Amino acid sequence: MIRKRTRTRAGGGTPAHGRLRAVLGATTTALLTVTALAALPQTTAHAAGTLGAAAAEKGRYFGAAVAANHLGEAQYAATLNREFSSVTPENEMKWDAVEPNRGSFSFSRADQIVNHARSQGMDVRGHTLVWHSQLPGWVSGLGASDLRSAMNNHITQVMTHYKGEIHSWDVVNEAFQDGGSGARRSSPFQDKLGNGFIEEAFRTARATDPAAKLCYNDYNTDGVNAKSNAVYDMVKDFKSRGVPIDCVGFQSHFNPNSPVPSDYRANLQRFADLGVDVQITELDIEGSGQAQATNYGNVVRACLAVTRCTGITVWGIPDKYSWRSSGTPLLFDDNYNKKPAYDAALSALGGTTDPDDPDDPGTPGAGCTATYTTAEQWGSGYNGKVTITAGSSPITGWSVDVTMTSPQKVLSVWNGSPTWDNSGNVMTVRPSWNGSLAAGASTSFGFTVSGGASPPPQVGACTAS
Repeated sequence: MIRKRTRTRAGGGTPAHGRLRAVLGATTTALLTVTALAALPQTTAHAAGTLGAAAAEKGRYFGAAVAANHLGEAQYAATLNREFSSVTPENEMKWDAVEPNRGSFSFSRADQIVNHARSQGMDVRGHTLVWHSQLPGWVSGLGASDLRSAMNNHITQVMTHYKGEIHSWDVVNEAFQDGGSGARRSSPFQDKLGNGFIEEAFRTARATDPAAKLCYNDYNTDGVNAKSNAVYDMVKDFKSRGVPIDCVGFQSHFNPNSPVPSDYRANLQRFADLGVDVQITELDIEGSGQAQATNYGNVVRACLAVTRCTGITVWGIPDKYSWRSSGTPLLFDDNYNKKPAYDAALSALGGTTDPDDPDDPGTPGAGCTATYTTAEQWGSGYNGKVTITAGSSPITGWSVDVTMTSPQKVLSVWNGSPTWDNSGNVMTVRPSWNGSLAAGASTSFGFTVSGGASPPPQVGACTAS
């Protein structure tokens, strides 16, 4: 995994707020009320209370990257077992770990993770078979013929060892370079075997384990850009020629300088439209508080909006074990407390935290939910409504982030006070007069949007005070 990237956010400009919304007639108001009520959750009594369980109710998995040397830590193992339904070995299946010397394989650390996952009923993603990094020195020194033989033998031996135990394999990882060229990355495989090494790796993998899903995985391909276009063209070519590829992994490492792109969901969808599953494979988002929570919620909602997005994996469990721990990018803090980002991810999945859960650092019953409804729409825009509902304890204030897709702009807001980020695409709405809510009570705010009637806005998690 690499790991320095920049991305310029699309969009910009400050939205106008001057145009008044149309006054709805009695019939429209009644329709709005019915629509809004229908959109509210019917009950939270049986809502899933963990990430894995909530994702399963949506037909997805929610996984974590796992390090074998942390499994002996009680809180680490307990959090993994409680929250996640899939695991990815962080380093234990990479080439230098399993075949440090040619033809000599060592699976003990990877086996530890697989055995733990299987004992808990979790799926396993295999990561990764062919990658330019974390290669033992002997691989780079091989000539073309020997390298081809070594690559195919490595794939065959590793996949045979885990045959029937791995749900999806990252067969080839990070084979395209950054920048605007869309070129293949220089590596021993590319330089000595040429473009065909990726196809050969996939064909060898299919012959070894026909039941496993075979994925291509990369970073900085989360939005539409030269690199993701090159991967897209490769996948399209593979599908047209019958090369066995089942899924594409989007690593999704985000930070303030490389945020979740506005076309993230559309990019996932265009790959799915090629006839492959898409998976979010290494998610972490640097930041804290509501901004980080909003981004996590937006990523989860993007996956749920794409039928063939089959699951999400976060790249680690607590912040302290993240490969970029200084950015606090994960869902649990150093002490395994659930962060606002956790609540946002769980809420986006349709789950709810158990108020009696001793592992939840929040106030029992405190909090709020935000539910979006399109009230009415026309060719160039729509009226949106967000309903805020307090949890089982009273609240005195709330805030919700609403993210628009450019060129959509918010023209007016009512029953709420908005502020905007620098891009002009994300507004944070706080109460204008309706902040105090009794337990279980609701209020709402609305807004008028121009610039197109779709896609709908992405509404972040509600933060209560």
